[in-house]
Amino acid sequence: MKILYAIQGTGNGHLSRSMDIVPLLKEYGDVDVLVSGMQGDLSVPFPVKYKLNGLGFIFGKTGGVDLWKSLYKAKLRLFIKEINKLPVEDYDLVINDFEPVSAWACHLKNRFCIGLSHQAAVIAKNAPKPPDVDLMGNFILNHYAPTNVQYGFHFAQFDKNIFTPVIRKQVREQEITNAGHYTVYLPAYDDKRLVKRLSEIKHVTWDVFSKHNKKVSRHKNVHIQPINNQKFIKSMASSAGVLCGAGFETPAEALFMGKKLIVIPMKNQYEQHLNAAALKVMGVPQMKSLKEKHHHILVNWLENGKPVDVHYPDKTKEIIKMVVDKHVDQ
Repeated sequence: MKILYAIQGTGNGHLSRSMDIVPLLKEYGDVDVLVSGMQGDLSVPFPVKYKLNGLGFIFGKTGGVDLWKSLYKAKLRLFIKEINKLPVEDYDLVINDFEPVSAWACHLKNRFCIGLSHQAAVIAKNAPKPPDVDLMGNFILNHYAPTNVQYGFHFAQFDKNIFTPVIRKQVREQEITNAGHYTVYLPAYDDKRLVKRLSEIKHVTWDVFSKHNKKVSRHKNVHIQPINNQKFIKSMASSAGVLCGAGFETPAEALFMGKKLIVIPMKNQYEQHLNAAALKVMGVPQMKSLKEKHHHILVNWLENGKPVDVHYPDKTKEIIKMVVDKHVDQ
């Protein structure tokens, strides 16, 4: 059996999940991997057959997605060319983690496409929603990567066909300690803004992982270092808590490790506001931004925040088996 596994490469979450999913798919046949997007920082431990431009999103430096830069970088002609050239008809199964090229190729060529992503979960009927609906954001989530059937991963099993997060093996095997520092991953903020705000809380050591800096530096009580997968995991595992965006994998891993957590949803990123709504239901606090007027929320979390109890068993192998067995002949 030939399987195409297509991964959205914007950010690190999809790539992180693929590290556990690809080896499991290889138990069922020959697997070709496709990655599209522009802003992932992780290298994957398997060959990638198709490295495409796709239709990614660009992180800004003031707390959100840079929509204008994303549109400028979109290269729509190339996107259409990639759709037309991708030979999805050569595969028995196409499994899609919110990846637009393979999804639209299947849609236009009438090939069955299986959605296996976090995005499939956040748009599910019973998944928590924020009070203000972002119509454009909702439209993108529903039409960016169309699939025939959807299975999703979320912070809790809010609906049918929703599973708890895929926690990477290297995360599950970490020794959990508390060295007293706080791990920070806010890729939509530049280092200058992070240092300015975080250094105001002088009694705390901040371990910041940055998308905007290739060198290690220290500014008072704020330690800046470029993103490194292994170092980031170890920092979280030995932290007193985690401050991050309202993505999926990093908050899920922090919860799994039993760390107290606070999130800042990216502006212009409706998925993160959906995530924040789900985390709020579970008792995880959030800040609208790093602006001074929200400073008291961070201070209160540092002084009074508690970990949220979760149960994330390792069921990835069971999920993959169910998906393959159910759709192998479609």
